[in-house]
Amino acid sequence: MASLIQDRLTTDEDLQLMQEGMLMRKVRSKNWKKLRYFRLQNDGMTVWHARQAGGSEKPTFSISDVETVRKGHDSELLRSLAEEFPLEQGFTIVFHGRRPNLDLVANTIEEAQNWMRGLQLLVDLVTSMDHKERLDQWLSDLFQRGDKNQDGRMTFEEVRRLLHLMNVEMDQEYAFGLFQAADKSRSGTLEGEEFVHFYQALTKRTEVHEMFENFSDDGQKLTLLEFVDFLREEQKEKERASDLALELIDRYEPSDSGKLRHVLSLDGFLSYLCSKDGDIFNPACLPIYQDMTQPLSHYFINSSHNTYLVGDQLCGQSSVEGYIRALKRGCRCVEVDVWDGPNGEPMVYHGHTLTSRILFKDVVATVKQYAFQASEYPLILSLENHCTWEQQQTMVHHLTEILGEQLLNTTLDGLLPIQLPSPEELKGKILVKGKKLGTLEDDLEDEEEESESQLERQLGSELPLESPSEPQTQELSRLSKDKKSKKSRSILCPALSALVVYLKSVSFHSFTHSKENYHFYEISSFSETKAKSLIKEAGNEFVQHNAWQLSRVYPSGLRTDSSNYNPQELWNVGCQMVAMNMQTAGLEMDICDGLFRQNGGCGYVLKPDFLRDTQSSFNPERPLSPFKAQTLLVQVISGQQLPKVNNTKERSIVDPLVRVEIYGIRTDTTCQETNYVENNGFNPYWGQTLCFQVLVPELAVLRFVVKDYDWKSRNDFIGQYTLPWTCMKQGYRHIHLLSKDGISLHPASIFVYICIREEEEESESDF
Repeated sequence: MASLIQDRLTTDEDLQLMQEGMLMRKVRSKNWKKLRYFRLQNDGMTVWHARQAGGSEKPTFSISDVETVRKGHDSELLRSLAEEFPLEQGFTIVFHGRRPNLDLVANTIEEAQNWMRGLQLLVDLVTSMDHKERLDQWLSDLFQRGDKNQDGRMTFEEVRRLLHLMNVEMDQEYAFGLFQAADKSRSGTLEGEEFVHFYQALTKRTEVHEMFENFSDDGQKLTLLEFVDFLREEQKEKERASDLALELIDRYEPSDSGKLRHVLSLDGFLSYLCSKDGDIFNPACLPIYQDMTQPLSHYFINSSHNTYLVGDQLCGQSSVEGYIRALKRGCRCVEVDVWDGPNGEPMVYHGHTLTSRILFKDVVATVKQYAFQASEYPLILSLENHCTWEQQQTMVHHLTEILGEQLLNTTLDGLLPIQLPSPEELKGKILVKGKKLGTLEDDLEDEEEESESQLERQLGSELPLESPSEPQTQELSRLSKDKKSKKSRSILCPALSALVVYLKSVSFHSFTHSKENYHFYEISSFSETKAKSLIKEAGNEFVQHNAWQLSRVYPSGLRTDSSNYNPQELWNVGCQMVAMNMQTAGLEMDICDGLFRQNGGCGYVLKPDFLRDTQSSFNPERPLSPFKAQTLLVQVISGQQLPKVNNTKERSIVDPLVRVEIYGIRTDTTCQETNYVENNGFNPYWGQTLCFQVLVPELAVLRFVVKDYDWKSRNDFIGQYTLPWTCMKQGYRHIHLLSKDGISLHPASIFVYICIREEEEESESDF
């Protein structure tokens, strides 16, 4: 039962050194003196630690939880200790989700490199595994977990204990029968391959077997024609079914003779159903498939609120890690609150709170490094500038010097545009959103006459104490009125103003005022409370406004715990930048991640056409719909290898149920759930059909949630998967579950049948 990782453990020198173990310092804050002995276990998937070599070991982390490994130079914490040791001796282990990083310092540079290379190799191996390889690795992990005395054999008592850990409540006599059948050597124990046979008998998919026999004439195989019929009729592949059938047989049929004869065995059929091709998410929606040449206002833009915070809004830690994580998940608008700092260096933090502080230049350097790793499309820096004139000039220096050509500081062709540029035109560019003195037209006219923007930068550096001109004073007076504040305001530096091109922040008064007074390159921000109020009062006007001008919505100031609102309500009127507290997992972030899972995860999703029309009649509150309603049938068939809710309770078995939730316009937002299956998290069967009618499917997002039924309290969360309606495949599909943090729970899944019917008549609703 040797897995891919087990093979590398015997050949890779770095992994062998990691298995021997190494003394390293675990760094927390500035406490880094204590040594710990870290060792890669024989399973190749877990790292344990002890206070000393040969001491009692405790689990530290699993390789499957590791996202990446970073050099010491890239760690805020290690850089703060740079005087204590060479940074080359340090490295950072970054975990998926919201688990804190682990910073370690080795005794030598060579030892640090051994661990960095070895860890990254293991992470890459886990990431690159296909379904079968991941299953093999999971089985290997299970065997290691169940083999308590590590003798390479499992007794029936060890197997029975393992079944409980696997969420299986099984009749002891039946389990012993499977055990004996797998024990080919009659030794009373199971070795590696025997355990695989035991697992295969345990996981026999009766429901899939019955399906296979229904579509197969002889019950032994699917001929090419039978498989084409299945793909066309059940999987709704239509005209591409013939070509696809040949591709899938070649990809998933395990036997060479089957491939030659163009037939699919039961094993091949199951492999297909469990693969990406059998996934509920349409593979055609995974790469960038949308038109990226329309104005920015025509897209939903993945946006973050107070990106620097990795905790709450009052006392939370500010860290460049917030920017790294947001950018790596495809976020395209990050927020930077900048205040005066010591030694003339601007700082980033949540003003008037106890949040910690980080250097503005460190934030800019981090943005430079990670801006385009997950997406090549434009990144927006939403600047909240609270600095004095002098430190604004420092901000300009850092932005221009660090970002260089990535920073957009004038219109694309130097001419006055008539609409916002497209994501395609702005590829690789970083845009500044903020306050601006005067208009874009003024800037361009001045550039033609005497390149005034360059002169402003020069004057800004030579005359830091010079008072602003009379027009600037008038503009500042207007801004003060907009803010309804009589407090003295810092003066906006012309050089910083000049960096704001297509995203000038302006106060919102009314939709009529915006239409009559604002330009397409001006953007208004709304609190969630104000935005929701406008949706109810003037939903259609909000839709029309967002067809030509950008809107940013941010969470209420009362959300001091960094909780989130439901972004769907704001997307329904076309708000582009719906900013989320990305450090907080839950339903709202599931919806956000679900929408932006499509289109290459690039952070831009094209809005439906009725949200891109300045004359649109659409109002999500009163959807007199020119669209055809659709009926969705979801047959929830079965579940596979659901994880325990609480791993510490060895004897507890989950009672799973499936909840299907739809989020869209208010009248489409609903949910239904199945009954619960008692004491079976391993292969529960529901066989229940849920029915939904949706008026505006173009805006709908589906969330499949598996919960553990608890009659005494709220049902406990087990796993979820969220996706846009428009990216959902019909037919027999597996839904591969994710954790609260959006991390794969492989091999946990649910098996469903999806059918969408379009209503014949045009739908109307007066709700």
